[in-house]
Amino acid sequence: STELLSPSTLRLDRENIRAIGRLQSLQEIHSLYLQQNQIEKIENLDCFPNLRFLSLAGNRIRRVENLQPLRQLRVLDLSHNQIQTLDPEELPRNLRLLDLTGNECTRQHGYRELVVGALPHLLQLDAQPIPGSVGEEEEEGGSSSSEDEDNELLSEPSCAFTAGQDFFADLHRELAGRSRQRQREALEEHRTRLEELEELRERRGLLPPPARL
Repeated sequence: STELLSPSTLRLDRENIRAIGRLQSLQEIHSLYLQQNQIEKIENLDCFPNLRFLSLAGNRIRRVENLQPLRQLRVLDLSHNQIQTLDPEELPRNLRLLDLTGNECTRQHGYRELVVGALPHLLQLDAQPIPGSVGEEEEEGGSSSSEDEDNELLSEPSCAFTAGQDFFADLHRELAGRSRQRQREALEEHRTRLEELEELRERRGLLPPPARL
């Protein structure tokens, strides 16, 4: 929609969504929340080419797939789904933080080594830091453009995007009745995730500590 005003975060969590439908390209969306729905398949995410933060936790997903178009993706939360086995080749290689806790695939032999070997930039897997990772060394000497992208991911979102005009009108009416408490909880969840990644990067010297007043 041409009337959307620079959205950065799209929240569709806890909306009883069963499938990810195909939308027109949403270039400005950097963070997408789809957790606590009833989604069974990862699909139709290529309309978010600049996505950097994706949460699909607490759904019914059985397979990791269709994520390769998300070349900018840095944080992926697939925890508490129904993923039995994992093909690391299906994961975007630029991931910094990946969470698969609560899935059967985390019990397969050599799981952690397999994932770490496939994702050279990974800093944290299932809430556990990866000491001495290749990604850590490469980021220290990485390009300024890559650093700028990660800094933007770590920054606080300008606003939570829940709906707009035009083809989002129906969705807006449906979400308008949600309580302000739910919005505060959702924003706190977003901040907690980003602070977790920022703290990890600060400990490794990848980012200067934030200015203290």
